[in-house]
Amino acid sequence: MTSSNLYFIVTRTPEYQRNVAGRICYISEAKHQSLTKRSSPTRLPVFYLDSSNLCDHEVEVSTLGELSPDEAELLQALPDDPQRLNWFKEREVLRAARGLTVGSAVTVLQGKEWLRGIVRFIGRTPNAPCSSPPAGRFFGIELQGEDRGKGDTDGICQKTLFPCAKDCGIFAPFSRVRPVVPSSLSPSSPKHSETDEVAPGDRVTYFFEDKCQHGMVLDVKEKDGEPCVRISTDTNDEVDVPLLSVAKGEVTPAPESMDTETTAVEKEDVNLSLSSMVEVSLGKVTSYGIIRWIGTPTGCPETMAGLELDEPNGVTDGIFQGMRLFHCAPKKGLFLKLRSCRPDPRFQSTSADCGEKMLETDTAGQNNTGGDSEQRMPVTVPPVSTEQVSHILIGRMKGIQGHYNSCYMDAALFSSLGGKVQESYCYQIFLDQNHHLVLPTVQQLLEHSFHNAGLKLAEVPPCFILQMPRFGKKFKMFDRIIPSLELDVTNLLSEGPQQCMLCGDLAQAECTECFKDPIFSQTGFKIFCQKCLSQVHGHPQRRSHQPVALDIPKGYLSHSMTHTLIRDKLELFAVLCIETSHYVSFIKHGPNSQDWIFFDSMADRQGEKDGFNIPEVHACPEVGTYLEMSPMDLANQVPRDMKGVAKRLFCDAYMYLYQSPNMCLYR
Repeated sequence: MTSSNLYFIVTRTPEYQRNVAGRICYISEAKHQSLTKRSSPTRLPVFYLDSSNLCDHEVEVSTLGELSPDEAELLQALPDDPQRLNWFKEREVLRAARGLTVGSAVTVLQGKEWLRGIVRFIGRTPNAPCSSPPAGRFFGIELQGEDRGKGDTDGICQKTLFPCAKDCGIFAPFSRVRPVVPSSLSPSSPKHSETDEVAPGDRVTYFFEDKCQHGMVLDVKEKDGEPCVRISTDTNDEVDVPLLSVAKGEVTPAPESMDTETTAVEKEDVNLSLSSMVEVSLGKVTSYGIIRWIGTPTGCPETMAGLELDEPNGVTDGIFQGMRLFHCAPKKGLFLKLRSCRPDPRFQSTSADCGEKMLETDTAGQNNTGGDSEQRMPVTVPPVSTEQVSHILIGRMKGIQGHYNSCYMDAALFSSLGGKVQESYCYQIFLDQNHHLVLPTVQQLLEHSFHNAGLKLAEVPPCFILQMPRFGKKFKMFDRIIPSLELDVTNLLSEGPQQCMLCGDLAQAECTECFKDPIFSQTGFKIFCQKCLSQVHGHPQRRSHQPVALDIPKGYLSHSMTHTLIRDKLELFAVLCIETSHYVSFIKHGPNSQDWIFFDSMADRQGEKDGFNIPEVHACPEVGTYLEMSPMDLANQVPRDMKGVAKRLFCDAYMYLYQSPNMCLYR
């Protein structure tokens, strides 16, 4: 483009215009000098490239990014404004493209494959509009070696721009082209200065026989009138390399001890992204890990992946080319080509599609060309609905995979998926030895424990986790416990109005000694209005009782509350069970009585020492059937004859998880 103009790219759309972010514009140098000679204008009158409107446009200076004429030509070759803006931010790629010349060895993206070739043409293609300023700069590339025949042209675009065989040429913008020689090794690179001069003993990176290699400098001399460096290679050979093809230091460090086997990943079959679990072959060993970073570092022609390995078989802690790209433990980080990664076969399931959709927002903007990845923004992911449970959660290799003795954490984490994120209260139930409970409900256990300890709740807990009275592998206070689908905590609150257990009027006193009186039910605290209190304690056996007055709000003392009190109840959403040190969990995922699923993080195992556990989630509607039975019918059930996994819920319960449908809206 003519150098008599100054070029800019609009980095964001001004309030008074529409859809101009990414457009390239220009102003003549003379006009720019006249406007800025005496003051700094807040707006500039610019012309948009490829605009049929011959009038200038007033654009805020703060929204303009400066471009060199070369950069403007390179960006103008891209098909649309959003791409121009995205690639404008990739300054290293632009700089590398500016350094390309006819004869440069490059790789070019064709479809989903990077092909090797030689630049044979740089300039405007004849089919581009003949505008002033001219259109974008394209690269004509002749494919080489095995990639010949994979192109789409023979170098002719209305006229011959470069001669090559049929389908051995490609015309492409800079966004699809990468130099094979790292930019730091390019003769046109401004970084190659006197401060980078090499001396005997220096470790260097050099380009020799189409490969980027490392070695140590033995001597710097002249050969055929050109500066030359004698290098001792890492394979104990000696080579003479032109000085312009040598850079001080290991510019593109690779894990030299890692023999990484490359297995192509077909993107149309598998979509690897951030947080994908993968396997890689390191020599004769297969390692597993998680993708923590994806991008194209400077000098690398292909997309790279940064892995956090399960075992310390790597070479870094997340630093590549002196830049920290992610964090992990030492020796657990490894950088390699993305196509060298294969999906972890231990986690192949139909849930992958769901996971990829959830990660789309998270991965947006994360693929970059080096430097620190932008901080990930929080992503709102809707909970799994009851209708989605069978498709997303149920099946083998679903849920959370167990590792060593992690089943307690696995079951606890999976149980928490059934509730909302909120504050939680945990309480260990203790009972005295003189209780008369045989087949208790969770409601009875909680009330008896609170009664023995003299406890009250200061407020309704948003989430209430109850630990059952069992200790160690062998001791269980009860062979079976009946889950309470609703937990009524109204009478457990220290403040607030309460109903008389007999007539329903406003209660004014509580008798702790009546709590264990066999004439009353084993469920519920014994609270009475003044009239019922006098009648109950008129009996000779209860005259010695000492009732305690309740803390009643003053506003309730002046009127009756018969049958009007709203009771505070919590809903059961998960149960954590243990049998012989192995933990599993039951989750209630919907409103119907049959909406229960069962999770086991170590349901099966493949292999032995080097194998892995297989988690499994399956529906257990039989649980709902038993929960609808009366206590009498449940007492008559023989545990070993119960259907499915119901026995484990009633006999092995360790923790019950409840939530308040009202409080979870505010906490």
